[in-house]
Amino acid sequence: MKPWSRFLLPPMLALLLPGFGLAQIPVDISVNVPPPELPVYNQPPIPAEGYIWTPGYWAWSDDDQDYYWVPGTWVPAPQPEFLWTPGYWEAADTVFFWHPGYWGPHVGFYGGVNYGCGYVGNGYEGGYWQGGRLYYNRSVNNITNVSVTNVYNKTVIINVTVNRVSYNGGNGIQARPTPEQIAASRERHIEPTPLQRQHVDLARRDVTLHASQNQGRPPIAATPKPAAFRGPGVVPARQGEALSAVRPNQGRENALSREREIVSPRDNPRDNRENPAERAQSPHLSAPRSSPEPRREAPPPPQPRRAPEAPPPPPPSAPPPALHRSASPPAPPSAPHAQRPPEKDREHH
Repeated sequence: MKPWSRFLLPPMLALLLPGFGLAQIPVDISVNVPPPELPVYNQPPIPAEGYIWTPGYWAWSDDDQDYYWVPGTWVPAPQPEFLWTPGYWEAADTVFFWHPGYWGPHVGFYGGVNYGCGYVGNGYEGGYWQGGRLYYNRSVNNITNVSVTNVYNKTVIINVTVNRVSYNGGNGIQARPTPEQIAASRERHIEPTPLQRQHVDLARRDVTLHASQNQGRPPIAATPKPAAFRGPGVVPARQGEALSAVRPNQGRENALSREREIVSPRDNPRDNRENPAERAQSPHLSAPRSSPEPRREAPPPPQPRRAPEAPPPPPPSAPPPALHRSASPPAPPSAPHAQRPPEKDREHH
C-alpha cells in the first residue's frame, strides 16, 4: 500500500502534533512502516577545516517502497556560525513522519535520537563557532589526518540506556523539545546544500543501501565527503554490534563498554573495550574461585573421624594380659599343695 497522500499531511499534522511549530512540520513524507535501527560505524577522518559532521539516517523511497541509508558525511558549512540540525522520524499512531534537517544558528530538536559523533540526542557536542572559526571536540571527532589547531577535549556523557532507535514517539524515543529548541526551530534556516542533496540522491540510487538488501547493515555507512561513495575513507557498518539492546546473558561490563565505544569511536573502540571489560570481570572471576576453596577444605573433617582408629594400636599390647592369664592357671594347683601340709599337721596336733 502506498503511503498516505502528501497533500493531506499539513492539516493532519497540525492536529496530531500541536506542540510543534509549522516550521517543523514535514510536508513531503509519511510512512506506515517504522524505520530500521541505526547501524554502528566509525566516523571517517575530517577532510579539512571548516567541515561539519552530518550523521547518517534512514530515508524513504516512494518509488521503491523501501528505506535506504544515507551515509553520514563531512559537509562544508553553508556559512559561518551555522550548525546542522539532523532530521528525524516521528511516530503518530501507526504513521511515521519525517522532519527534514536544516542549517541554523543553533541546533534544534531532532527527536532525541542518538546519532553519535556529537549528536547524542540533545544539542551538538562536536564543536562550536567562535570568531568565525569552528572549534572541534577531539573526543567525538576523528581529527587525525589534517592539522587543525582550533580543537579542544570535552568528555561526552551518555545516558546508561544507550540504544539505536531511529525514531521519536510511539514505541521509540520519548523526548520532547525544550523551549530553547522550539525557539531554534523558528530562527532563519538554510535548507540542505546542493552537495547534500546530491549525496541523498546517490544513496537512493544505490541498491546496496536499501534496507531490503542490507538488512540494516549498509556497506557504505559513512563517507569523508558528500557523494564520495568510493575510494579511501569510506566506512562500512560494523557487523554484529547493534547497540539497540543488551542480551540477557551479557553482563554490565558489556553494556558499559558499549557506552565507552560511543563516547570515543575514533580511538580503537575494540581495544578500549577489552581492558575495561577484563578489569570489570576480574573481581567476578576471583569471587567464585575463592568460594570453592572452603569447600575443598571440607574433606579434612573425615580425618578427625579416622583419629579414633588410632586406638587399634593398643591391641598389640593386649596380648601381654593374655599371657598373664595363661600363666595364672598353673599357680592355683601349686597353691593348694602348699597349703595342705599345714592342715594335716594341725590334725596331728
